Amino acid sequence: MEEASGLLDSITFRRVRHIVTENDRVLQTVERLTTEGPAHIGRLLDASHASMRDDFEISCPELDLAVETSRAHGAIGARMTGGGFGGSAIALTPVGHEQEVRDAVVRAFAAAGFTTPDIFTVTPAAGPHDSPEVRASAAFRRAGPGVSWGHD
Repeated sequence: MEEASGLLDSITFRRVRHIVTENDRVLQTVERLTTEGPAHIGRLLDASHASMRDDFEISCPELDLAVETSRAHGAIGARMTGGGFGGSAIALTPVGHEQEVRDAVVRAFAAAGFTTPDIFTVTPAAGPHDSPEVRASAAFRRAGPGVSWGHD
């Protein structure tokens, strides 16, 4: 990264720094989930959001507020997700604290004059298993849009 900082303009350097550090955070998250469990990925989620906000500059006030409020009211970690410039945030919240985080975010959005957010709870599950459908889906994603693998 040090060499890149001398070769790139500041905006491009921040974008590159986000990508490099985000890739590292993904690897750290996989390691921590495997060895320590979800309670140990909060700081990685927070760092990811800060990097998307500050280096990649793809967050927005609503997502920043959702993340900050979630963290302030009990979430283990939080970050925006999706393509950026609006969209969704995720907050890893201990079981039993979901309503507290949910209520705090709704109050914060109202106080800021934002539209009431849609908030829902999801439960993590095992990832996809090695099947022909999953392999075909992965191949489709790598090949890009406009390529069909036999399903509508």
